[in-house]
Amino acid sequence: MTSSVSGLASGLDTTNIISQLMKVEGSTQTRLKNKVADAETVISSYQSVNTKLVGLKNAAADVSALSTWRGVKPTTNTASVTATAVGGTNTATGSMTFDVVELAKGQSTTARVSKTDAITDADEITVKVGAGDPVTVKLTDKTAKGVADALNGAGLGVKASVVTTGGEQNILQFVSSKTGTENAFTIDGLGSGVTLATSAATDAKLQVGGSEAEGGYSVTSGTNTFTGLMAGVTLTVSKKETGVTLNSESDVSGMAAKFKALVDAANSALTEVSNQTKYDPATKASSPLTGDFMVRQMSQTILSAVSQGLTYRKDGAPAAPDKTADAATIAADKAANVVNFGSLSKFGIELDRSGQLTFDETKFTASYNADPAAIKQAGIALGDTFRGVANKQIENVTNSITGRKNNIDSLNIQIDNWDVRLAAKKVALTKQYSDLETALGKLQSQGTWLSGQIASLG
Repeated sequence: MTSSVSGLASGLDTTNIISQLMKVEGSTQTRLKNKVADAETVISSYQSVNTKLVGLKNAAADVSALSTWRGVKPTTNTASVTATAVGGTNTATGSMTFDVVELAKGQSTTARVSKTDAITDADEITVKVGAGDPVTVKLTDKTAKGVADALNGAGLGVKASVVTTGGEQNILQFVSSKTGTENAFTIDGLGSGVTLATSAATDAKLQVGGSEAEGGYSVTSGTNTFTGLMAGVTLTVSKKETGVTLNSESDVSGMAAKFKALVDAANSALTEVSNQTKYDPATKASSPLTGDFMVRQMSQTILSAVSQGLTYRKDGAPAAPDKTADAATIAADKAANVVNFGSLSKFGIELDRSGQLTFDETKFTASYNADPAAIKQAGIALGDTFRGVANKQIENVTNSITGRKNNIDSLNIQIDNWDVRLAAKKVALTKQYSDLETALGKLQSQGTWLSGQIASLG
């Protein structure tokens, strides 16, 4: 290791001199580090744009999803029956009338028992729930509380509790955890001293379309919720009721919400592109992606998908015909399969003066109600179009991010190599100036000796 005392012989601040020389030597590495910082800023901007493009892709996928177009909005004529759409593609619209004949309830079994004494001599009881196998529950504490604790600890779908009545006896109560006759239970083995009284479990029951004689039919459920009565709808009943009407209509407002989400996602992507590429001529301030043509072109691509209107094929293939075919084949294929839907204003989508998209739900609803099949087919094609646009842009941005990251990796390798070079250079400079100080020190010593010799000659 080389060491020196700065300026001891020369009077120079050699430590500062070495520091300044190292700054000059390290200027190349500093430029490399600045390039890495700039590239990381650009990557961050790319990622911000990419996030908005993914949002556009997902919103477009929602618009083209069959579940969007098969969504239903169910309603009933009474607050005691709640109808909920379950989503998916297996749905139906229509109307039906039914009566709520019975509600589902769980079994409750009780016995009057001693407050403190043992209520049974048995060492175990047997519990059977529904169609399941009988289960033996061991008893150590034979009081009512002990029996309840043992049963609860077994986790059998039957809950036990001791109810204090204030009288000479308490109530040992057993209640099924779930409603319906399939969850009914039996308890055996408590002995003849314990008399059990049971309120039986029942299933919920609907009578649909009048009596059996009138061509109606009944539907039962172990809970107060019914699925499958009408495709895509779940019903929950809370009291007995007659003359309940269920209506299930196409969820046009839900479809409109998906279109609005698509418009919002497109506007969000346009805004992000604008922010990342803007340039202020007054201050001459640029953004990380100001000169990036690929990103700037995204806005034009998205806006063109709106301004040029919609053309699509019924069979889902690309709208452009096969140019290798003869003219007659192309014309026939186009006539048979290509649909020129035209302006997106039929969906309620338009461009305003600021270059942003707008959505009119009223116009969309009117178009859908006028021709549901046509709007559905075109809407799915529109979603596919925007998803294709977003996918292409995402691919371009992802490739750019990958390229920048590879460049950063290469720069970091060079920076690491410069660390080794600079460390060696500093050692060399330190030794050089240390040797200089040593040489000057020797010369000064020799000069002093010579001066002394000359003075002694007098």
